[in-house]
Amino acid sequence: MTTSTPAALVLLVEDDLRLAALTREYLEGHGLAVIHVSDGRRGLEEASSGRFDAVLLDLMLPGKDGLEVCRELRARSDVPIIVLTARGEEADRVMGLELGADDYLAKPFSPRELLARIRAVTRRAKGRAGPARDAVKVGALLVDPAARRVTLDGREVVLTGHEFALLEALARRAGRVLSREQLLELAGGSAEDAFDRSIDVHVSRLRQKLGDDPKRPRLIKTIRGAGYLLAGEGE
Repeated sequence: MTTSTPAALVLLVEDDLRLAALTREYLEGHGLAVIHVSDGRRGLEEASSGRFDAVLLDLMLPGKDGLEVCRELRARSDVPIIVLTARGEEADRVMGLELGADDYLAKPFSPRELLARIRAVTRRAKGRAGPARDAVKVGALLVDPAARRVTLDGREVVLTGHEFALLEALARRAGRVLSREQLLELAGGSAEDAFDRSIDVHVSRLRQKLGDDPKRPRLIKTIRGAGYLLAGEGE
């Protein structure tokens, strides 16, 4: 008798025990393995172990606030993080993204959409979003999907899965303006992301990591009313 291997191991950090049980049942029914903890301190400890493919992180947690967990975890690991927020306020979601979360989902959420988000962030993190892609070089910037590695002037730049997908999309179309909707489609985002401009938060984090001055960016330029472009050589 053979046993199937779970598609992904997910950590669920959620203090609502009923919601956690329902979410776990749904995800495990669709081939994922789920470990559940109910407080922030334990969640950070488990998530830092390096054994999870994704972390689902509620913001309103006992022991340690979810935003603090997100900040500390991102400083230790590049594991994909999906923030779950009960209030659904834009400020909470933006703060989570600014602290390094890859995605967010407002409660009450559809388990089916959550599953889709998990699959998207884990594909990006493992470089399995499609067939093997060649590395792309734009000036001093090198984006290598096979190794999931980015270097700028020979210096390695550590990115989350979503940040990597956005930068690759821009690099492969260097010199072309891409709208927020186009970027989200290329990076595997959603229409909700485009609506509240969370793409802007990811671009802001990319600029920070690339050392790009937000007031006078030399790499990722904002085209007012149109979107973003990665400057090609000589631009």
